[in-house]
Amino acid sequence: MAGCPDMSMTPKVFLRRYRRLAPLLVAVGALYSCSLNPATGKRQFSLVSEGQEIAMGRESDASIVAQLGLYGSEELQTYVQELGAKLSSVSERAHLPWSFKVVDDPVVNAFALPGGFLYVTRGILAHLGSEAELVGVLGHEVGHVTARHGASQMSKGILAQVGVGVTAAVSPELASVANAAQSGLGLLFLKYGRDDEIQADELGYRYSIRAGYDPSSLVEVFGVLDRVSEEAGGGDIPSWLRTHPEPERRQERIRARLAAEESSLEGLAVRREEYLRMLDGMMYGTDPRQGYFRGALYQHPQMRFRLTFPEGWQSVDQRQQLVSQSADGGAVILLSMGEGQSAKAGADGFFERAEIVRGQEWRRDIGGFKAATAFFTAEMNGNQLAGLAAFVELDGRVLRLLGFGASADFQKHRAAVEKAIASFGRLKDRRVLAVEPLRLDIFRLDRAMTPTEMTRSYKSPISAEKLALLNHVRAEEPLAKGSLVKRVIGEAPP
Repeated sequence: MAGCPDMSMTPKVFLRRYRRLAPLLVAVGALYSCSLNPATGKRQFSLVSEGQEIAMGRESDASIVAQLGLYGSEELQTYVQELGAKLSSVSERAHLPWSFKVVDDPVVNAFALPGGFLYVTRGILAHLGSEAELVGVLGHEVGHVTARHGASQMSKGILAQVGVGVTAAVSPELASVANAAQSGLGLLFLKYGRDDEIQADELGYRYSIRAGYDPSSLVEVFGVLDRVSEEAGGGDIPSWLRTHPEPERRQERIRARLAAEESSLEGLAVRREEYLRMLDGMMYGTDPRQGYFRGALYQHPQMRFRLTFPEGWQSVDQRQQLVSQSADGGAVILLSMGEGQSAKAGADGFFERAEIVRGQEWRRDIGGFKAATAFFTAEMNGNQLAGLAAFVELDGRVLRLLGFGASADFQKHRAAVEKAIASFGRLKDRRVLAVEPLRLDIFRLDRAMTPTEMTRSYKSPISAEKLALLNHVRAEEPLAKGSLVKRVIGEAPP
């Protein structure tokens, strides 16, 4: 279209070339249209080309896989990929290099990157009850991509950087909003507005019908997600709900759409039993083999180590690192993979940074493992920090343990940090080393039974309420005789 910027250039080059137009772009950015979006039928302003969308999505995909990990079932991965491919083929952007993956995360979530890279967690799969429901979730995410919501959000970010006259025009870190996701995960935090979410629901509805699935299953999806939030006490809201409209309103809109539907929906697929069969044996909840907490004690069966954090500190396993923070927020302990082939190499690499000053050596072994340790001071953004760095050799790996805080705060917590790092040692408890994750078991009821009765008749490591949520009923609501249902088998880790 005449008058559109040359979108073959990178965002960095674009910002340099059009810096003089910043005031005009900021003033009319919301009205400036360069293309008609085929999914929405509306003119759409974007500073991100389709090629850039694809490049960003592909680059970030590798980082997301490294950070979250893929669920280790080739059958389930193939199932979701084929189902997603069927959906994307009936979308208005079928030519994109669509990719659909199951990530090894127990959190209830689904998300999409620009360019057609989509992910569902095993956590959300466990809570869905049919193939049509999964299609509804995938269709919603496909809708975000076809409507170019991610590209729009990034374009707004670029405009904001230009408009305020920051050094974005010359700084690679700021210029390319596309590269704000240098770790890959940055793109996950693009915040869609409620209008975008409603539009994605509408597109998901459209794609469900086109692919031959009953869109009324979306009503069930929103009801289940609402109960997942309810089960969490309204606090730890499932990721898929954080920026989305209230489930009740989404249900109302879908019901209204169904009531106004002119074409017959009779005969459209639901495929409940086929879907449930695919879940048989799938891991449920966190994988204790990858490490778990018992109070302040952290045990990692797969890597065979243990570590006790200070009592009263708040600790969390972020998969790529462990983080523990003092109650007053003054000190932090981090455990992550270190660099180098030895403890010494890892320490040397850490202390060669100009802003870090190496101090007195602490000790040369921890828990019987060879270690390189030292206290340090550093200046970060005008703040004076102090801490203890320890690099430990463990079975061919190097682990990095850092305890630090503002100088005065670290001295206050120094003894607790030293005690925690010194607690690192070999995990020897055979019961812990042999731990296995909980798994879903799909079976047919030989009689009508409520989830509460199921927990009595079959040994269950989860509550009747959680079991009811998995089966889309209430704890005292009976499941019909002969129906295929979910239960969880296994034992909670010691």
